[in-house]
Amino acid sequence: MSDPAVEVKLEVKLEVKQASKEVKESENVAEKYSAMTVSKNSEMNIGDLSSAFSAVPTHKPVKKQIQFVEDKQEFSRFPTKAGRRSLSRSISQSSTDSYGSAASYTDSSDDETSPRDKTQVNSKGSSDFCVKNIKQAEFGRREIEIAEQDMTALISLRKRAQSEKPLAGAKIVGCTHITAQTAVLIETLVALGAQCRWTACNIYSTQNEVAAALSETGVAVFAWKGESENDFWWCIDRCVNNEGWQPNMILDDGGDLTHWMYKKYPNVFKKIRGIVEESVTGVHRLYQLSKAGKLCVPAMNVNDSVTKQKFDNLYCCRESILDGLKRTTDVMFGGKQVVICGYGEVGKGCCAALKALGSVVSITEIDPICALQACMDGFRVVKLNEVIRQVDVIITCTGNKNVVTRDQLDRMKNGSIVCNMGHSNTEIDVASLRTPELTWERVRSQVDHVIWPDGKRVILLAEGRLLNLSCSTVPTFVLSITATTQALALIELYNAPDGRYKQDVYLLPKKMDEYVASLHLTTFDAHLTELSDDQAKYLGLNKNGPFKPNYYRY
Repeated sequence: MSDPAVEVKLEVKLEVKQASKEVKESENVAEKYSAMTVSKNSEMNIGDLSSAFSAVPTHKPVKKQIQFVEDKQEFSRFPTKAGRRSLSRSISQSSTDSYGSAASYTDSSDDETSPRDKTQVNSKGSSDFCVKNIKQAEFGRREIEIAEQDMTALISLRKRAQSEKPLAGAKIVGCTHITAQTAVLIETLVALGAQCRWTACNIYSTQNEVAAALSETGVAVFAWKGESENDFWWCIDRCVNNEGWQPNMILDDGGDLTHWMYKKYPNVFKKIRGIVEESVTGVHRLYQLSKAGKLCVPAMNVNDSVTKQKFDNLYCCRESILDGLKRTTDVMFGGKQVVICGYGEVGKGCCAALKALGSVVSITEIDPICALQACMDGFRVVKLNEVIRQVDVIITCTGNKNVVTRDQLDRMKNGSIVCNMGHSNTEIDVASLRTPELTWERVRSQVDHVIWPDGKRVILLAEGRLLNLSCSTVPTFVLSITATTQALALIELYNAPDGRYKQDVYLLPKKMDEYVASLHLTTFDAHLTELSDDQAKYLGLNKNGPFKPNYYRY
C-alpha cells in the first residue's frame, strides 16, 4: 500500500517541473517572435504578432523594439487599370503596407475587378450604369424600404405630388452621397416625373447594394465604394456626357459636379435651369462664381436653409460623430482632451456629443460670435498650436483648407486621433503625410496608422474625408428633412416663371422651410397652436405663415 504523503510530494515535484518547462517554452517562443519582429527581412505582419503574443504569455519583458516595414511606394494620384484593382483589394492582406497600396481599401466585396472593367446588364437589358455588383440589387432594395419607413414626410410629398408630375421633363444630374436615404429622394424625383443620372460626391460613402438597386430600376448610377481619384472624375463625366441626354437641373453636394460641368461642358452648363447645392463647400464655390460674374444659372443655397442648418448639420452630427468614432477606434472618450475646429452647427453638434461622454472639449474659431457662443456653452476657446502636444483627438468641421497642418501633425503625441466632419478632404493636410519617411499602416477599414520614423503613430480616419458617412451611417429621419428640402427646391427652380430667379444664389423661401418642418411634425404627434384673427393682425402675420422674417435667427 503506497504512502499518500509520498504521492503528494511526487505530484508537486512533477507540477513544478512541468510549470518550469512551460515557462521556458513560452520564453523561447516569446524570444522567437521578438526576433522575428526585429528582422528586416521578416514578412510577419502586426496582426500575426498581436495574436502570437496574446496566445503565448511572456514571463519576462522583451526589450527589443519592433521595426516597421521600410518599403516605400510612390503615390499615384491617377492609377492605371492595374492600380485601380489594387485600390479595391481586400483588407485581409498585409496590414503593414505603405500608404501607396493601403490608401483606398474597400470592404464591400471580394471581387477585386474594377467596375470600369466589367460589363454588367440589369434585368431590363440596360448597361447604362457602373456599380460594384448589380447582383446586390435585391439586398439594396431592402435597405431602401427600411429607410422609407423613417422618411414618411418625403413619402408623403411623393404621394401628394405624384399625380401632378411637377418635374415632368426635368433631367436631373446629381452628385451626392449614395445611401439608402438618398435613394428614397432619387426615386421620389423619378416618381414626380424626372429623369435622373447620379454619381457619388465622396469616394467612401457609397452603399454598393443601394447603387445596384437604383441601377436595377433604370436610374443611371456611376459610383462604388472605394473609387480612386481618377474613377471619381470619370463617374462624374459619364453622368454628364451621355449621347442623346442633356441635363437641365443639377443637384450637387460639394460643387464638384457643378465645377466639372462649368469647366468641361460650358455649353451644356448654360442651358441648366437651376442648381440646388447642399454643402458649405459647394455654396462657397457658387458665391465665388456669382461674385466673378460667371454664374449663368440660378442656384438655390439649401445649406443655409433653417431645415438644413438646424437639423442635418446640428442634430445629425450630434449623433453620427459618436457612431463614426466608436466604430473605427473603440476608444473610450471619457476624460480625453478633444479639440474641435469650428463652432458652427456641425461643431456645436460634435461638442455636445463628446461633452456628454465626459471628454474635455476645446474649440478653435476665427469668428468672435461663434467663439463667444462656445465660451457661453462652457467650452475653452484656444489656438490649436497652444494645445497640440496634449490633445488626444482633433475633429475638423470648418469647410476650410489646411486647418490641421503637417507641422502640427508632427507635434502631436503618440496615439492621437485626427478626423474630419466637414464635406471636403482639404481640412487636414493629408497630402503632406504621403512622403517616403512616413509609413501608412491600414489596421481596419477606413483606419490608418501614420507612423513617424521614431515610432510615433497618429490615427487618421477615412483619410481625412467626411467621417460619419465614410465610416458609419447617419440618422434616416434627419436626412428625410434635408431630402424633402432638396426636392422642393428642385420643384421651385424648375417650375419658376421666367424672371423670378436671376443668375444668382438664393436662399430657400421661408414658407418652404416651414412646410418641410410641418410635414415632419406628424412623426411626433405634435399639434401646432393656431393664431386667432386678432393675434395674426396684432403681429402683422398671415395665419398660415411665414411666421418669421428672413433675418430671424433660430
